Amino acid sequence: MSAELLDMARRIALQAGALAAERRREGVSVAASKSSDVDIVTAADRETEALIRALIALERPDDAFYGEESDAAAGSSGLVWVVDPIDGTVNYLYGSPAWAISIAVGELGEAGDAGAEPTAGWRALAGVVYAPSTGELFVASAGGGAWLEHVGSPDAAPERLLVNRGAELAHALIGTGFSYTAGRRAAQAEVLRTLLPLVRDIRRVGSAALDLCAVAAGRLDGYYERHLNPWDHAAGALIAAEAGAQVAGQNGAPATADLLIAAEPELFAALHGALLAAE
Repeated sequence: MSAELLDMARRIALQAGALAAERRREGVSVAASKSSDVDIVTAADRETEALIRALIALERPDDAFYGEESDAAAGSSGLVWVVDPIDGTVNYLYGSPAWAISIAVGELGEAGDAGAEPTAGWRALAGVVYAPSTGELFVASAGGGAWLEHVGSPDAAPERLLVNRGAELAHALIGTGFSYTAGRRAAQAEVLRTLLPLVRDIRRVGSAALDLCAVAAGRLDGYYERHLNPWDHAAGALIAAEAGAQVAGQNGAPATADLLIAAEPELFAALHGALLAAE
């Protein structure tokens, strides 16, 4: 089942990525704002999600759907698709390559409710993060490992992804992101001010999905962020976990909007402690 779902997610992500890339070439403008006037959505976000949703419904009409840009829909199959049509919309707007299509599918938990947050207690089965600007396609299935495929390079074999091991906090390259509301940003800046002297350096790319894939690929040692939505990390979290990362929230709880940390287990513990001390 996981392999079939992964194949479907891969095919849909490639089609969605082609559409989003075409719209980027045509020119992008802001269609609306969300949590603040700098938290924006483009027409391409909405069009790309509509395409993804339609393609899922065509193949699996009984599955639930939970996306960033449209209303959630319940299903009867016990599976839910969690979609961010363009993760890194501000990067997309400005023409920066760090944006991606994020698609995950998993089993609904007992607490899951497609009208609220169906990822509560869910179990991810397959996840895909596709960055059309670079041709990098990150994929994972539950128990099947995490892999990097190179779209447009047919001779390039998929690469097995494994997290960095043995990095001490002082030598760790850590990724993070920030909220689009001023008050939350101020609080995040204070945490960062305390954390920065304790690590090698900090990176802020602007896409949670790609940050999690960077942990999986060893391009970051760890990553943390608060105030994420399920669609921001559903696929990337599975990819990081299948590459050997511990992905969790505060005090071992599942990752939620309160906190998500991803790193190999020993670094996870050190980063978790440093973040709690910085609060």
